[in-house]
Amino acid sequence: MTVTLLVAFLALTAGLAANRFLRPRLMGGDDAEGMGVRDLIGPLMTLTILILAFMLVTASSSNGRADDAARAEAHALDHLAEVADYAPPALRQRLRGDAVCYARAVVYKEWPAMAGGKGSSAPSVWSRDFRAAFKEVGTGSPAFGMLVAADDQRSLGRQARMAEATPTVPGLVYWFMLVNLAVTVVGLGLCLPRTGNKGPLSALVVVTVLLTATLLIIRDVDRPFGGVIVVKPTRMAEVEEESVRDFLADHTADGLPCDEQGRARRPGGGP
Repeated sequence: MTVTLLVAFLALTAGLAANRFLRPRLMGGDDAEGMGVRDLIGPLMTLTILILAFMLVTASSSNGRADDAARAEAHALDHLAEVADYAPPALRQRLRGDAVCYARAVVYKEWPAMAGGKGSSAPSVWSRDFRAAFKEVGTGSPAFGMLVAADDQRSLGRQARMAEATPTVPGLVYWFMLVNLAVTVVGLGLCLPRTGNKGPLSALVVVTVLLTATLLIIRDVDRPFGGVIVVKPTRMAEVEEESVRDFLADHTADGLPCDEQGRARRPGGGP
């Protein structure tokens, strides 16, 4: 960073010195001709558009990865609940109940927290109980390997989902682009004629609106779990409904170790 700042400072100093001392000798006399604001604003406009396009692609990719991770996690949880049928009868109800509670904790606790770029400890209560139940299943059970593999995929999906809750475009880059946009608009305004300029002024307004809208869309898309363009827990909610139906087919609702929000019923916060 220091080298970059130093090189930029030396380049600016050399450019100003060349304009002040070298240009009169090369051009002959104190000429007033040279690059104007219009000539300088062109490259700035191009730079602004290129960076905005890059940021939009990056933010859109993050949004897509968040949706894929959420679906992968839900699919792995659904598979884990199905594999629980092969577990010993004594643990079958426990694993099915944990699957229901995990889905509820993700939908009602962790998803709202991710809108602010944070996570929740609520789903971890049930993922820990998954592992505790696996120990009781034992490595000798045919279902052990399938359960561990399904839980591993669930864990990877959750980690990927939570990673995408953090914006991929740093705040410093966003503010830099905001300043860059302001300088570009001001520069374009300086280039417009002062008379008969209704058409150019209208075009300037349109360009300003489009650039601003692009920057706002980037900021919104870069936050997949909060804003207007948001990734919803649709698939996880579907898995929760399916798991509840499967659980109630063999047990009563009182057998679930959690409430409707995925909170543990027993004192102490554990399942």
